[in-house]
Amino acid sequence: MDDGAPDAGVPHGGDPVAALVDGHVGWVFIVELDACAASEHEGGFALQLVTVRWLGTFLDDPLDVPPPVLEFVAGQLGVTDPLVVNKYGERAKTLSDHQIEIRRAEGLRDFTEAQEELAGWVAARSWTSGDGPRAIFLDALSWMHERKILLPGVSRLARLVARVRDDTTHRLWAELERLLTPGQRRM
Repeated sequence: MDDGAPDAGVPHGGDPVAALVDGHVGWVFIVELDACAASEHEGGFALQLVTVRWLGTFLDDPLDVPPPVLEFVAGQLGVTDPLVVNKYGERAKTLSDHQIEIRRAEGLRDFTEAQEELAGWVAARSWTSGDGPRAIFLDALSWMHERKILLPGVSRLARLVARVRDDTTHRLWAELERLLTPGQRRM
């Protein structure tokens, strides 16, 4: 029965706009926009900041956000027409310059810089737990978020987790086989 109450354990009932208001963005990012003069640049910069903080990655098209998020960001900036940001993507260099600035300001690392470190973590996790690939994948997302690592595409991360977990499983089997006595091997 739906009583209209937010889902237990899901912040703000799963409403991303409400979650953004409650600390993921708040007023802090407005101060970080001093370098951006034009409102479409402010809005685009803010949308990139919001999405990287919320999703852990930059969107291919920073304007590809739900309308309530666009409206919320515009309201935070005091922009009366949220659609002014449609001009933001006209210059690709602006997008990449803003991403570089956000990475620097937020202390974000690219996935390629941390891939080996993550593979080591996945191997250790696979070796010491009986967890399946899904659990390790989900925990890897948290691990990357805690270390401010930009998330790769889902399939890239899933392949890494599957490959490392399979390698670890084969290493475990080899270790167990090595412990068998000759009598046990014949059985």
